Amino acid sequence: MSDSAKAPGGRGIALTDRQRIAWLRLIRSDNVGPVTFRDLINHVGSAETALEMLPELSRRGGSTRAIRIATVAEAERELAIAARCGARFVGIGEPDYPAALRQIDGAPPLLAVKGRAATGTAPALGIVGARNASISGAKFAALIARDVGRAGYTIISGLARGIDTAAHRASLDTGTIAVLAGGLDMPYPPENISLLEEITGGQGLAISEMPFGWEPRARDFPRRNRLIAGVALGLAVIEAASRSGSLITARYAADFGRLVFAVPGSPLDPRCHGTNGLLKDGAVVTTEARDILEALAPLSRIDLFDQPQAREAEDEADGGAALEAGLGFGARPAAQPPGERERETIIDALGPTPVDIDDIIRHTDLPASAVYLVLLELDLAGRLHRHPGGRVSLDLLD
Repeated sequence: MSDSAKAPGGRGIALTDRQRIAWLRLIRSDNVGPVTFRDLINHVGSAETALEMLPELSRRGGSTRAIRIATVAEAERELAIAARCGARFVGIGEPDYPAALRQIDGAPPLLAVKGRAATGTAPALGIVGARNASISGAKFAALIARDVGRAGYTIISGLARGIDTAAHRASLDTGTIAVLAGGLDMPYPPENISLLEEITGGQGLAISEMPFGWEPRARDFPRRNRLIAGVALGLAVIEAASRSGSLITARYAADFGRLVFAVPGSPLDPRCHGTNGLLKDGAVVTTEARDILEALAPLSRIDLFDQPQAREAEDEADGGAALEAGLGFGARPAAQPPGERERETIIDALGPTPVDIDDIIRHTDLPASAVYLVLLELDLAGRLHRHPGGRVSLDLLD
């Protein structure tokens, strides 16, 4: 059998040290996001092979510059920084990876985590809302967090001021997850650094998909919101303006099939315009914790935690391929590169308007494997844009 370890109770597979370095190198390389990472593994079978093929795939996609590939030294350096911070990296399919997050499209292949690992694997409720929360809004967030936490749920939020802070503080004893927009060593806002230390030093957990040393920028917060919605089975929104990050989180939650709860507020309070709008759109009216607990009960009984297992292999190479297939990517034989005429047909079908990949396959009447391979090549060349719902568009300027 390979040198990987099965998770206790057969609920996941641990990456080998060699695989973890390869995964970290791949996700830190240019033009490789979570979807591209998955497609590369599906196409070639392992992260190590994907790293070898990146230059050729990028060239076939039309790139005129060498793609930057993260080095072994860079990956080892980031692993060392994580260790000094008391953190580590968890791969998708490993036992400590949040089970609900694993189910979404574009789930991060690696998460940096710090704190109590078991907190990340429990059923979770997201609580988000206004940074300039009212006193009553913060009190209600704390009340919901305490009651839902005592019922066995982890509370997950974004460590922001206001509602996030109230939810985290109220669930310190029962378990809370702070999702960071930057690296785990770059918490924001600064005034919540002590709160983060309380979380990671007790029953809580901090997670991030960003590299260590990464300072959060405005465009990083929607990515953080996506993780909150992905980890949680449901999302409670308490005080949100018409244009707020909380509504972005709610849209992600709806897209992922999560329950969205909203607390009604005064029509005269701008902080409640967004939550009242969610109620008009079908969010669950929430005036007490029981509204949430009754709705989540059927979902929390679904076993999201059984992970596919790798078969035993006689040699290390076969074992590595089986592990990465078993970790949720399902390696398949590499498709032959399409001919130039087929490639042009696929590229001609693309434009600046986002389209579904299934529509490209139907329009071109070409094998799905050929379409996915060309899209992968374009992505690695920096010419493809990925949009919500699995749609894609082409940068015509290139």
